[in-house]
Amino acid sequence: TKLYSANPAFLTSVNQRSISDEAELSAVCFRPQGLDLLVQQTRFSKKELQVLYRGFKNECPSGIVDEETFKRIYSQFFPQGDSSMYAHFLFEAFDTHNNGSVSFEDFAVSLSILLRGSITDKLHWAFNLYDLNKDGCITKEEMTDIMFSIYDMMGRCTYPSLKVNAPKEHVDSFFQKMDSNSDGVVTIEEFLDTCQKDENIMRSMHMFDDVI
Repeated sequence: TKLYSANPAFLTSVNQRSISDEAELSAVCFRPQGLDLLVQQTRFSKKELQVLYRGFKNECPSGIVDEETFKRIYSQFFPQGDSSMYAHFLFEAFDTHNNGSVSFEDFAVSLSILLRGSITDKLHWAFNLYDLNKDGCITKEEMTDIMFSIYDMMGRCTYPSLKVNAPKEHVDSFFQKMDSNSDGVVTIEEFLDTCQKDENIMRSMHMFDDVI
């Protein structure tokens, strides 16, 4: 079972306009108290957070990303398909305060997990992404919605050999592997246990390690 989380190109898009020298770095404005707190909350250094903040502000001058802006930015990386539904699910995973917006602090905390977090941290983040109603378990309906959004995002023309029922087959395979007690839902314990025993999933959890 292949795990999908965030696209590495999107995660680093806020850092595409690199800061080339220390003078420009020092000119980046960020509330000192907020920066110190983020250093404690994330695995980024002050300098890394300054670079990320500069890129974030370039993409989102208001300092806040709403869902439509998030979808617009994300769609740039998947022009061959419709990424709007997957971006909606991803936005909800980044919107940790459930207030309809993603602040730089929200973004930095999630980015830290995806890039620098432990395997367990990353798996918890992925589980939260799939648990659409945030009730502590993943249902077949939720996983089906996620799978169809991924296939829509990748675009049918990219995979001409895919069958129409490929997303359903993927979900069935996911539950056959994950739902150890066959009760129709996947809990965080089942998810962690199965993922940690799967070499392919463990390798995928390292896919962002060298992004920044």
